[in-house]
Amino acid sequence: MTDSSSSSVRRLSGQCFCGQVSYSVTDAFDYAMNCHCSQCRRTTGAAFKPFAGIAKQELEITQGADALLRYGSDETHDVHCRRCGSLLYSVVREGAFVHVTLGTLTDTPRIRPTAHIFAGSKAPWFEITDALPQYVAFPDGPLVAPG
Repeated sequence: MTDSSSSSVRRLSGQCFCGQVSYSVTDAFDYAMNCHCSQCRRTTGAAFKPFAGIAKQELEITQGADALLRYGSDETHDVHCRRCGSLLYSVVREGAFVHVTLGTLTDTPRIRPTAHIFAGSKAPWFEITDALPQYVAFPDGPLVAPG
């Protein structure tokens, strides 16, 4: 973990699996959730993608920018390491925000996921067992019925 020299804002470090790409991000995330949509499951190879959202300018690639692989459109896309395939972050909300994959952080963020999103299309073989709210799609929509 590093601190910004110009302020007391805490910075976190993260990297891909092979270490080719490293990044730094401000530890001032606006939200964190677990996404169960089919796209997040496929891109991570897991039951869901734990992520934290922050303004795009708060993330800086510190090593390996030439090793990045972008998949998607100019305004919304996933960013992977070209060498090992790790999903590092997704650019969302018309290009203004990034969803940093929490598993690629090497430092511990202050924020924790507060909800499960797209739980209405979660993997049928996975059971959500925590007490976080479960939304069918986005957090401003309906909750998944208990049971």
